Amino acid sequence: MQRGQNDIIVAQATPPGKGGVGIIRISGLSLAAISQQLVNKLPSPRVAEYLPFLDENQEVIDIGLAIFFPAPNSFTGEDVLELHGHGGQVIMDLLLKRVISCGARLAEPGEFSYRAYMNDKMDLCQAEAIADLINTSTEAAARSAVRSLKGEFSHKISGLLKELIRTRMHVESAIDFPEEEIDFLADKALMARLEQVLKHIQQVFNTAKQGYVLNEGMSVVIVGQPNAGKSSLLNRLAGFDAAIVTNIAGTTRDVLKESIHIDGMPLHIIDTAGLRENADVVEREGIKRAWKEIENADHILLVVDDEKGYSIEDERILAQFP
Repeated sequence: MQRGQNDIIVAQATPPGKGGVGIIRISGLSLAAISQQLVNKLPSPRVAEYLPFLDENQEVIDIGLAIFFPAPNSFTGEDVLELHGHGGQVIMDLLLKRVISCGARLAEPGEFSYRAYMNDKMDLCQAEAIADLINTSTEAAARSAVRSLKGEFSHKISGLLKELIRTRMHVESAIDFPEEEIDFLADKALMARLEQVLKHIQQVFNTAKQGYVLNEGMSVVIVGQPNAGKSSLLNRLAGFDAAIVTNIAGTTRDVLKESIHIDGMPLHIIDTAGLRENADVVEREGIKRAWKEIENADHILLVVDDEKGYSIEDERILAQFP
């Protein structure tokens, strides 16, 4: 990404493969010359013009829409030219080769967003929101990413930073002028301000944690005694027979994982070996792995055998959880 900030870069903006429309995006400090070679003109700003895309011999590669976004009013803050052609990969490859032959180079991963960041078109939170929006798997996560892209999370961080700076100024003033009887420098006033800052920090942390959970999901580890019904519960939640179920205690020896969605929330359900003291060598390894999953779990679900009821052994297992 450091090969040259003044380089003209190009990339395919649409996923590779076949499709009705394929988009080639070009960004650089000045695209007038390269546009002249590609479409015989510089299109009017922000107007979709139906034009032929030309090779070095002025033969038509494809016909489609050319849209020019002049700096600084573009995604990257530089001149941006988009070529909207037919989505066959052969056509896309031909257009990429043509643009490169005109003096551009292939953009590195994330380089368009990097240039947008360097040109103050977005901050880091918004750049990460783009990646979250692209990779999201649920509606709730998508809506959260859009809010961050609009700058909501950045606004919270900015407000927190201003609060911290003001609090620091007041603390330093109280240290430098201890003899002055100024209301906002009083100990109670400073403590109230610090409490407000801590409350704001917790709110920002909760927002960030919620965004992470919406994108990555929560892990729920199913634990309990052998043959308590853990694997049966996993199968019911997964909607198919993911785990072997028998009447023999200790059937599950390894960790089994299945992912589901409940009300738009990704959940990673983890079935583990039954927890007990008297276990053979293989089962002990399964129990060891179970505890590793328990240590990293967001939530722990203790399954109790309904026929036997809640027992002393269940109490012992529960007491070991943090």
